[in-house]
Amino acid sequence: MNYLTYLRNLEFADKGYLWILAVIPLLIVWYVLKHRDLHAVFSVSVGKPFFQTPSVRSKFRHIPFILRILALCFVVLALARPQSSLSHKKVNVEGIDIVMALDISGSMMAMDFRPNRLEACKNVIKSFIEGRPTDRIGLVVYAAESYTKCPLTTDHTTLLSALESVKYFYDIDGTAIGDGLGTAINRLRESKAKSKVIVLLTDGENNAGYIDPRSAAELAKEFNIRIYTIGCGTIGTAPINIGYGVQQMMVKIDEPLLKHIAKETGGLYFRAQNKNKLTAVYAEIDQMEKTRINETHFTNKSDEFFPFLVCAIALFLLEILLRYTVLRVKP
Repeated sequence: MNYLTYLRNLEFADKGYLWILAVIPLLIVWYVLKHRDLHAVFSVSVGKPFFQTPSVRSKFRHIPFILRILALCFVVLALARPQSSLSHKKVNVEGIDIVMALDISGSMMAMDFRPNRLEACKNVIKSFIEGRPTDRIGLVVYAAESYTKCPLTTDHTTLLSALESVKYFYDIDGTAIGDGLGTAINRLRESKAKSKVIVLLTDGENNAGYIDPRSAAELAKEFNIRIYTIGCGTIGTAPINIGYGVQQMMVKIDEPLLKHIAKETGGLYFRAQNKNKLTAVYAEIDQMEKTRINETHFTNKSDEFFPFLVCAIALFLLEILLRYTVLRVKP
C-alpha cells in the first residue's frame, strides 16, 4: 500500500517524453503481425493431426520482446523525470480576543423574541462562537451584578456549555452595564492579542452597579479595546410572563449611552428588534472582526528517475541473457 501511495504521489517534470509511450501499441501490433507470417500452414490427409510437445524455447519465445517493451517503458518514465515532493505549510493565525457581555436581567425573559430574549440571544451567540474556531472567546454575564461565566479560551466546547447553562437573574434584578463592561475589560486588559473586542448586549438602562458605563468606556479605550453595543428589544412594549400571567412591559433602552460607549472605543451600536435582526447584527460584527490567517507553503522535490533507470537496465540485461542462452534461436 505504501508503494502504491508512493507511485500516486510522483510528478513528472518533463511530461512531453510520456508521448513516446504511444509507440508501444504500434510495436506490439508490428510484432504480432510479423510472427504470424512466420508460421507455415499445410494440410495433411491423415485422420489424426500431428502432435508435438512444445519445447521450452517455443513456450517462452515471446519473453525477450516483452522484456524489451517493459525496459523501453521504464526508459521513457526515467526520461520524463519522475519527482517526489515533500510539502508542508506554516499557518500563522492572528486571532482576536473577544468577550461576550450578556445581560441576564429579568427583562430578558420578555417574549418579543421567541421563545424569549435570553434564549434567542444564546442561540445567536452560539452560532457566532461556532463560526470563529481560532479566536479566544470569553463570556461575562451581568444583571445587578456581573461575573465571568467563562474566561477567554479556545476550548469552545467548554464555552458553549457555559453559555447553555446561563439563566435569567430574578433574585437581585437590575442592569449594571458599567459593571458588565468592567468585568469584560478586566478579562482583556492583559491580552497580547492585536485585536481586543467586547460585544455588549442589553435590553435596558444602566440602573445598578458601581462603575459608571462612560468611565468603563474610557478605560476600554486606554487598553485599545473596541466595544460593539447591541440594544435588544422591540420599540414600545413587549409581553413578559411575570409568573401569574402575561403583562406588557415598556422597552427602555438607553441608546445614547450605548452609542457613546461604541463611539468612544471605535466600535458601533446596533439595534435588534427581532431575532432575524439580531442574527444579522452578529453576522456584521463577524465580518468586521475577521481573523487573519497567513499560510506559507514549502515544497521540497527530489528526482526519482534512478529506480526506473535501474529497472530498465535490469530488464535489458535479462532480455539479452535469455535471448542468447536459454531462448537462443538456432539458424
